[in-house]
Amino acid sequence: MNRTTLAGREQGVKPAGDIKRETGPAGRFADRPRASAALLAALLTTVAFCAADVAARSYPFGPRTRSVNDLGNQYVPFHAHLWDLLHGRADGGLLVNWQSGYGSSFLPDVGTYLSSPFALLVAVFPRDEIDLAVYAITVLKTATAGAAMAWLLLSLRRGRWWAAGLLGASYALCGWSLALASYNPMWLDGLIALPLLCLVGEWTMAGRRPLLGVVIVALAWIANFYTAYMATLGAALVLLLRLVLAELPWRRALAVVGRAAVTVGLGIGLAAPLVVVVYYGTKHAYPGREGQFAPVGTEDLLARLLPTTYSYSSPALYVGLTALVLTLALPFHRTVPVKVRAGWTGLVLAVALSLQWAPTSLAWHAFAVPNGSSYRQAFVVCALLVIAAWHALAYGTPDRRALGAAAVLLVLIAAVAGRSPLVQRHSHFTWPIVALAAAGALGGLALLALGNGRPALVGLAALLLIGAQFGEAAATSAVATHRRLNEMDDYAPWGDRQQQQADAVDRADAWPRYRTEPGREQTVGNDPMVVGGQGAQYYSSLTSDVLSRTLTALGGGWTSRGRSLQSLDNPVTDAVFSVGARVHNPPDPHQKWLPQGGGPSTVTRQDAPPLVTVRPAAARTTPAAFGPSPYRNQELLLGARVYTLPRTTLSGGRQGDEERGLLVDGAQTFTARCRPGSEVFLWAPHYSGTARLPGGGGQKLYRSDAENTKIAAMQPLGTVPATGRVRIELQPDQPDQPDQPDQLGRVPARGAVGCLDTARLRAAVRHLKSTGATKVSVSGGTVHAQLPGGSRGTAVVAAPRIAGWRCSAGGAETPAGEFYGLIAVPLNGSATSLTCTFHPPGLRLGTAVGGASLLVLLLIGTVPAVRRRAAARPGERTATAH
Repeated sequence: MNRTTLAGREQGVKPAGDIKRETGPAGRFADRPRASAALLAALLTTVAFCAADVAARSYPFGPRTRSVNDLGNQYVPFHAHLWDLLHGRADGGLLVNWQSGYGSSFLPDVGTYLSSPFALLVAVFPRDEIDLAVYAITVLKTATAGAAMAWLLLSLRRGRWWAAGLLGASYALCGWSLALASYNPMWLDGLIALPLLCLVGEWTMAGRRPLLGVVIVALAWIANFYTAYMATLGAALVLLLRLVLAELPWRRALAVVGRAAVTVGLGIGLAAPLVVVVYYGTKHAYPGREGQFAPVGTEDLLARLLPTTYSYSSPALYVGLTALVLTLALPFHRTVPVKVRAGWTGLVLAVALSLQWAPTSLAWHAFAVPNGSSYRQAFVVCALLVIAAWHALAYGTPDRRALGAAAVLLVLIAAVAGRSPLVQRHSHFTWPIVALAAAGALGGLALLALGNGRPALVGLAALLLIGAQFGEAAATSAVATHRRLNEMDDYAPWGDRQQQQADAVDRADAWPRYRTEPGREQTVGNDPMVVGGQGAQYYSSLTSDVLSRTLTALGGGWTSRGRSLQSLDNPVTDAVFSVGARVHNPPDPHQKWLPQGGGPSTVTRQDAPPLVTVRPAAARTTPAAFGPSPYRNQELLLGARVYTLPRTTLSGGRQGDEERGLLVDGAQTFTARCRPGSEVFLWAPHYSGTARLPGGGGQKLYRSDAENTKIAAMQPLGTVPATGRVRIELQPDQPDQPDQPDQLGRVPARGAVGCLDTARLRAAVRHLKSTGATKVSVSGGTVHAQLPGGSRGTAVVAAPRIAGWRCSAGGAETPAGEFYGLIAVPLNGSATSLTCTFHPPGLRLGTAVGGASLLVLLLIGTVPAVRRRAAARPGERTATAH
């Protein structure tokens, strides 16, 4: 036995040579405990996860919805759209989603939200059970992460299979998983990827399974590149530590690092067709919130190691007290080699501290400040805690000295954490759970130490440890579910309201002859993907900059700092975007803060121009050319003057300044004069409250905030009476706060009120119809239109000019131009047809990189086989000659 192999065994690391020989029947036999551990981890995870929802009375086991925040607004709708795609019912395909944002690039959304292989399971569920489908996928992903970690632990070092299964479940049910990823199910792919990538590192050390390693890296980056990036960094740190502990000669260590780099590079290369498209999609997206990292206090950091603590803005490091006690015992466990103790303890501390330092936090998040929680990489620390705990257990149960030291450290952690508001707010609940879980963990480990060779004690210890882990994990999950529901926006699962919306849309839909808008009175931020139709609503991390700025310039409203766009109930913009039918819904009964009432969903129809129109002006311009008035901006796109902007007076209150707008403090009134019979609109993007035109169309709600995370949309208030006198009553929902003027509602000092001449609008629509396309067809990412003969000027497609559109009108294909944010193509009078095709930016580059990676992978797989066959031929010829 050489010195390297001996050193590796002394440190408890299986050397590469030993790992490589684990094949054949012995290797298959070694897989049995790993399979048993994986199954146990998956079972414990599934039962504990569902039991927590039973206790919390959460969907699907109770009346409380689990669709909070982005789960209801983004992930469920995107999975609903995927269901429609898989069943051939969606408007569009993988390249363009024609239902959202008047036509959005869909492949970046696929790479961000839907590229996990688990997402395809939505196809086997009924369409009206889409919430259940997402829940089932969430549970399955979480269980798979536990199984993968259990398999990894037994690959790192042999030990009790049931203990590996227990720790695998503690990883799957870590605080990060329960507090963040359970309602961001796309992140759960990173939870699965980390242990799998660590397995790839083990194979790289052993020189085994190079092709499978590349495939796993590719699948991880395809499933969710964001958390895969973090998981890859975490797996790289684990591999480097394993190399240090194995004490390989530096040449062999460098060779392993080189093989690992090639494996990761080829895997990412195979994923490039999707990853590069997502990268370019983020470049063209509307900029999110700019923020600075601020580390949490030590007491909050330590509090998140304990069960039943919850916070959106602190690192969720809980992994169960059994794993925590074992990790704390590791430095004092004399059976474990010193280098192993120092290595794993040091890595856990170093990575935990990296969460708290701005430069390393930025590096963990791919050098982009997160738009939300600043601790999305916390699952890497959870994984390292579990792996360290496994090393403390796999070398033999810690003795009384080590367990005593761990108990003292646990008490110190609890004492410091007790000063945190995260514990103090629910101390009556947290401390009993901590006490019971600690007693179960310490008692179970003590029994396990005493039970060497005594199956009864070992079995009792296993039951105690599993029971403690199950109870505290279920309690922690239930608390997180309850707290999220109290602290975040929530949305009802599919029910009667959504079914009524879907039925109303289905009866009116005639795409692509005209668009059917699913309604201003939205249920979630992505209603078109849930209930059908083709609307302005769109909420994604990749909402395009041009779409957001164009709709904002037209008076549209949004939330999530411009990335969640709302429907704009306006006949002018409906004409511009070829909306021929609009659904009107009663207020969502699930949102109790809304004024309740109203009947069933109804549909109004209007004459709409075709999707492709012809404008006389050949000039093409950009959204920057829009002016300050959304009414005038609408007219620019329509090509006709249809609004009157009267002088207005705001009665009473503080008048503020003209640049920032007029302050609305208490009940006040806007007065103006307009032509009788015209329609009154109020544009007040920074006003929060109600507006009402007496005798008009009822009370309208405006929502904005001082932080500029949401602005209110322009809304119709009713018809100007015969007197021509307009009187708009305002009632802000902010109280009088003279010391905080920014909290008061504001309305524009000029141009807030617009009066629409409906006769002029009808004339403008007739003109656009008479000169527009005679026939329009849409197939996936291609729009084809037949144009009247002799058309000159500019053909305008009623879709945002997002990057990637190329058009041709009787000539060679060229990048599409832009007409105030819409797709535009110049016409010279000879073209009788127009074709526009969408190519996602980055797809060609990504495909080239993917193809090159595939070629290299094929060479790696075939060249050695060819060489072996060539080497065998001389021996075959010699045998034949004899």
